Amino acid sequence: MNDYKALKTFLLAAEKRNFAQVARELGMTAAAVTRAIAALEEDLGVQLFVRTTRQVSLTTDGAIFAAQVQPAIETLENARRDVRNAHKADEGRLRISSPTWLGKTILPPILSGFRELYPKMCFEISLTDGLIDIVDDDYDLAIRISSAPSDKFTIWRKIRAVPRILVAAPGTRFTEMQHPSELSPDDCLAYSSESRRENWVLSDGSSSLSISAGRAFSANSGEVLADMAADGLGVTMLPGFNIAGHIRSGRLVHVLPGWAPPELWLTLYYPPYQALPPRIAAFSKYFEEQVASRMVMLD
Repeated sequence: MNDYKALKTFLLAAEKRNFAQVARELGMTAAAVTRAIAALEEDLGVQLFVRTTRQVSLTTDGAIFAAQVQPAIETLENARRDVRNAHKADEGRLRISSPTWLGKTILPPILSGFRELYPKMCFEISLTDGLIDIVDDDYDLAIRISSAPSDKFTIWRKIRAVPRILVAAPGTRFTEMQHPSELSPDDCLAYSSESRRENWVLSDGSSSLSISAGRAFSANSGEVLADMAADGLGVTMLPGFNIAGHIRSGRLVHVLPGWAPPELWLTLYYPPYQALPPRIAAFSKYFEEQVASRMVMLD
């Protein structure tokens, strides 16, 4: 008998105080349980149980040993369960990082639908507009809306392109601009995961122009930038989902419509797995299908 099974037999005997009951629960014979306990006692050099014709009880050494072994066996059981679940498509934990807006709007119905299909799944969701270290922060996958990835040490899966436009408040001087050269760095409200400057590259299809944005104002929240632009502070460059409400209400308008920045990517990215664990692959496929049916929300 291996040490792990011997220790589990011992702990169950310590709990039940009845070798016959232990044998029934473990599918062993009572004699096999007795031999397993005896072998463990011989290995340890101490008596673990006092046996009489009526009952079995722990010795002092047995009680001390049980108290020390129990947490270790529970930890090992949890590790065994987690590893087994990691290779199931319908059971286990998913720890996911998501951008704040997407996590509040698109992600909840996707998670609900996925859990209806796989009710044994559990989720840990973290919302942030900043970049995370997917390995050090122990995420199974992250959802990102960003420029094309350059990280060679993680796995990326492009879901779709996400267009951006330049917007400003109506009635401001920005709505009269004919060329992006009329913008100064102080006019450009920048998005930065670290609230720093951003380099805007704009193209009209035949020529391009680079502008340093964020000298006067930057933020790591698209919602904050949309609000500041709507208040007349300047021009910002955001995906449609960040500004849709402001556009509908008339608080923001599209400026310089002939000039466009590079599209962002909606991606899933993962730690450097050799192959995606089944539960992560199943969620990724479901996420992509659901985003396709809700794609208008990302334009």
